Amino acid sequence: MNHVTSQGLTPRMRPLSSRKSATLSILDIGTSKVVCLIAELSPAETNERLRGRTHVARIIGIGHQRSLGLKGGAIVDLESAERAIRAAVDAAERMAKVEVQSVIVNLTGGRIGSQHYAASVDLRSGSVGDADVKRVLATAATHALRPGKAVLHALPTGYALDGVPGVLDPRGLIGGKLSVDMHVVASEAAAARNVMLAVERCHLEVEAVVATPYASGLSVLVDDESEMGVVLVDLGGGSTSLGVFSGGHLVHADAIAVGGNHITMDVARGLSTRVSAAERLKTLHGSCISSASDERDMIAVPQVDDDERDMPNHLAKSHLVRIIKPRVEEILELVRDRLNNAGFSAQAGRRVVLTGGACQLTGLPEVARRILGGQVRTGRPLGIKGLPEAGKGPAFAAAVGLLVYPQVAHVEHFEPRAISGRSLMTGTDGYFSRVGRWLKDSF
Repeated sequence: MNHVTSQGLTPRMRPLSSRKSATLSILDIGTSKVVCLIAELSPAETNERLRGRTHVARIIGIGHQRSLGLKGGAIVDLESAERAIRAAVDAAERMAKVEVQSVIVNLTGGRIGSQHYAASVDLRSGSVGDADVKRVLATAATHALRPGKAVLHALPTGYALDGVPGVLDPRGLIGGKLSVDMHVVASEAAAARNVMLAVERCHLEVEAVVATPYASGLSVLVDDESEMGVVLVDLGGGSTSLGVFSGGHLVHADAIAVGGNHITMDVARGLSTRVSAAERLKTLHGSCISSASDERDMIAVPQVDDDERDMPNHLAKSHLVRIIKPRVEEILELVRDRLNNAGFSAQAGRRVVLTGGACQLTGLPEVARRILGGQVRTGRPLGIKGLPEAGKGPAFAAAVGLLVYPQVAHVEHFEPRAISGRSLMTGTDGYFSRVGRWLKDSF
């Protein structure tokens, strides 16, 4: 077992130069679909709503594929997952006419969770220099590495000087003691390793692993929302992930292994029909609020008879609503309970943004308003060029967010440790040979 495993770090991205253009590839590996996007990022003029972005992305290649080998956001069959990834990457490469060498991937499964750490250092010279900022960040980051966990993000959320909080950038300020609050997002190491392994078996390098709720937030939230405080709920096929943003930072992340596929399975069981037919009924007629016409509106439910012929059975739409509604309420109640347990219970005037493919069910914002409270809106990917119509919806939030991530990756901090006489900084130099060793040692 080598140092990288015991360090529990996923690869770090090289910071993007705000003056240079770059071509990037991402892989959104979800339970229901795998998306590969290839985009050209070019330096952007400042945008009032999206001030945090340094580049504007234009999609030049897109490939998406039904996902295989995943359950609840985690890989359960390596070969199937590899096949789906290859097919998605292939399609994107053909469209963009470029060869993909490395990708940024996301992770939803594997018990994503948040920890907060604080650290303080005494200032030697009476004012804050770069070295002091590095020292305090390194002190906070040392707490974050725990056995069996992989650190995905280590985000400084605020500094304090001599006990006075709210310092945005401490450099140059005068004081005796510098403190930092650090938010660390971690997952189970095995889940992160399996995602990386599936990608590397396709002869692709992993540039970074990003928690899905962070990626989705980067894609659908405007700066004012993440400044004032917002809960982002990404309703995927196999899981629902949530991110709380405040003061412009991600301050909490979590995921629940229940999503849109569970609703489809409920419909298939409740109406005794095939899963594919249940998915169609859910998409075309599904709703999680009852309306007066539900008893009158009839839907054709294919029933499979002994000769494998589809015999449609006509039922009132109210049957469908009665199956969907309790499951949607259950998912949102789980989200509410997780937020309460983490100390983010209903704040006055709270904003909730729903995204992910499963958030498109009719009536979902109304149910979310009732269960979660606050103002609710549906979030779609913002500030991106070249997306086809199908890619502009909430289902592509995480994929687009992975293209925004390199523009903010520089704020992350990891404890540099000496590895064979060389310290592991935030660049990716020599990283892949080590990740290769990490994978070899671990399997």
